[in-house]
Amino acid sequence: MSANVIVYSTSGCSDCNQVKQLLTSKGVPFEVRDVMASAAYQDEVEQLGFMGIPVTVYGGRAVKGFNLPELQELIDAAAE
Repeated sequence: MSANVIVYSTSGCSDCNQVKQLLTSKGVPFEVRDVMASAAYQDEVEQLGFMGIPVTVYGGRAVKGFNLPELQELIDAAAE
C-alpha cells in the first residue's frame, strides 16, 4: 500500500483526529500536513476548493471533514 494519503489538519481538531484514528485503524499510512505550521499547506487546501479542515487527499480525490462513507471509498482506493 502506498503512503500517498495526505491529511490536512491542525492540533486540537477533533474531526482531524477522528480521520487520523480511522486511517491508523485501517492500516493506511498517511502524511499529516499541519495548516497552522505552513502557509503553503493552507494554500494547498484552498487550491483544492476548501476553507476548513480536515481535508483528506488520495490521488485526485479530496474528502472534507469526517465523512465516513467518502473516507471509506478513499481508503478502499488507497488499498488497491
